[in-house]
Amino acid sequence: MELYSPDPASAQPDRHKLVGRVLFALSVLVAALAGTLTGLLLVYSTDLPQVEELERYRPSSVTELYDDHGRVIGTFALQKRVVASYDDYPPVLRNSLISIEDKDFYRHWGINVWRIVGAAYRDIQSGGRVQGASTLTMQLARNLFLSPDRSFHRKIQEALLAVQIERRFTKPQIFTLYANQIYLGHGVYGFEAASQYYFSKPAKQLTLQEAALLAGLPKSPTYYSPINHPDRALKRRNLVINALLEDGKITAAQANDLRNQPLELKLARDPNSLAPYFVEEIRRYLENKYGSDQVHEGGLRVYTSLDMDLQRAANQAVLDGLAAYERRHGWKGRLENVLASGATLAAYRHPDWDDDAEINGYMHALVTEVSPGSATVKFGKYTAVLGPADAAWATKSIQDTLKPGDIVYVKVLALGADKKAHVSLEQDSGAQGALVALDNATGAIKAMVGGRDFNLSKFNRATQALRQVGSSFKPYVYTAAIDQGASPNDIVLDAPVSFPTASGPYTPHNYDEKFEGNITLRRALAQSRNIPALKLADKIGIKTVLDYTRRFGVTSNIPPYLPIALGAGEITLFEQTAAYSVFPNDGVRIAPHYITKVTDYEGRVLEEDFPEVKDVISARSARIMTSMLSDVVQHGTGIAANSLKLPLAGKTGTTNNFTDAWFMGFSPTLSCGVWVGFDEKRTLGAKETGARAALPIWMDFMKTALAGKDPGEFQPPPGVPALAQKLDTPDAAPAEEEAQ
Repeated sequence: MELYSPDPASAQPDRHKLVGRVLFALSVLVAALAGTLTGLLLVYSTDLPQVEELERYRPSSVTELYDDHGRVIGTFALQKRVVASYDDYPPVLRNSLISIEDKDFYRHWGINVWRIVGAAYRDIQSGGRVQGASTLTMQLARNLFLSPDRSFHRKIQEALLAVQIERRFTKPQIFTLYANQIYLGHGVYGFEAASQYYFSKPAKQLTLQEAALLAGLPKSPTYYSPINHPDRALKRRNLVINALLEDGKITAAQANDLRNQPLELKLARDPNSLAPYFVEEIRRYLENKYGSDQVHEGGLRVYTSLDMDLQRAANQAVLDGLAAYERRHGWKGRLENVLASGATLAAYRHPDWDDDAEINGYMHALVTEVSPGSATVKFGKYTAVLGPADAAWATKSIQDTLKPGDIVYVKVLALGADKKAHVSLEQDSGAQGALVALDNATGAIKAMVGGRDFNLSKFNRATQALRQVGSSFKPYVYTAAIDQGASPNDIVLDAPVSFPTASGPYTPHNYDEKFEGNITLRRALAQSRNIPALKLADKIGIKTVLDYTRRFGVTSNIPPYLPIALGAGEITLFEQTAAYSVFPNDGVRIAPHYITKVTDYEGRVLEEDFPEVKDVISARSARIMTSMLSDVVQHGTGIAANSLKLPLAGKTGTTNNFTDAWFMGFSPTLSCGVWVGFDEKRTLGAKETGARAALPIWMDFMKTALAGKDPGEFQPPPGVPALAQKLDTPDAAPAEEEAQ
């Protein structure tokens, strides 16, 4: 039988046809895929932002305030960010970040295809959405231009943008943009700001273990927060260290040593907490002039007049002075109790605890436990035990004084590394204090305290509170007289007198209810005698006196009636302090100022302050008044300040019923004013005069402010014999004063 055998020549065309058909099908498939891909790219690239915008991109940046020595005293920001350059980020940080986030950063072209494929495969297997596998460039694209969702659509857009960014920018530029933009927890953006926040130093000074900790935060700044979740942060840091070891950036011995190191944070203090009232005044001014967006996002540099060291001295002096006042008047109790209001001890947090505790600082604390003879209190991360010696001044046993849930006021005496503290019991009955200090030669505000606690009250008692000034007003009366030809040695009769007024006779009295007869103007001012001041004001005219106060820069509205001569008018502490600086300035008023210069993000000067200078009184009158006010310190109501052994001058002030206590004074270089009182204008208590309540605060501040410096000296008034400058009865006990 013959088998069928096909003709080889006829089979060949069939094979060619089959191959052709396969190739055609493949071509169609490739074209379809290409078309589909092109279509997808067109769809996903629709409305993509222009990468060219990055060339003009400027991230929101912190506005910083500096004191007169260039130290940061405050910041304004919606995002805490300090823009840094590539060289500001050290190799330990760059290596740590690249090892954990994007090992091929310096080799890829914006995307890592194999990482994306692997991540997509894992996500498909688990039924999840595309996540992970982002390069630093892709993360930058997402953070700057895209939404945070994890859809395929957003992932493709992210990749497209990353490729464009890589084509237009160098790797160092991309790294710098990323490092300045990324969020790192607790309101902090960028690694420079994070280094300053978590470690209180610039990124250039980071150690390897610190850099590894920061490099681990971008994955989830909240979950890995070293403040709220130190255990998670430690594990994440060690994961970064392992990645560095895998990449050969560190040795096995280094890795082992680093993994065994504990977390060591040194959280930065809030710079705004040092001079919060001063900083708030700056904020209001800047926002009014430049707008809120520019102030909080524009990265301004504001150079102020404040001296950080003098501000610390002012804060301490006011708080110590108020504590001394509270102790003089005994324990009042009436404490807020959080348990009575329905809160729990574990959940309670006082606003004071937002600021770091400081030795010799004052805090509100929560009583958590009371036992016979002691009480345990908590403030922030610290606990302390109050013993009998810590509360002896209260005169009651601790068990009878405190109970769990009470909010008490304490002074921090010591802070331990084990979060244990030593405190003393203090009291906050509501008494307030304020202080302003000015440089005489420039008008620069060197220190400002607007109240006991900014966290509890933003009201600035230095600039906003209009208070009766008592006898601290009298120097305006004497200045008007001296400037119009009177002599400090002129005689005035200190005797009973009545002045006719529209509402009937006005019969004033002296604070001590006594009369000295014929005395000199010099003695009358030093001893703050009321009758002589009223007679002098009546003689030259109260309207003339008020004209002089306006020359001195007092703008508060003061009615023209005679008791104003004793300080019945209301003036701010800020106005009073600036006015008193005229005396040591030889009669020249230099307008006080907060700011010396403001620059923008690029360093261009936006404004420079050149304070207004104005002649107020003659140099002769100013020097005579300075010598008379020096007598207040040497022999008069301010004699306690004479113990400082410095050239000082000033005037006490006390109002009716002891509602306001003042001391206004100056050295040849520095003027300072202090006020003490209650916001509701109630009495401070019997005998709480300016000399008792305000002067000790002034002395504490001036002693620190002038320590180690040349205090200068007052120039003698021309034409006034030195012998005649002495009080006629210098050994007399100083009196005080009271506004009538």
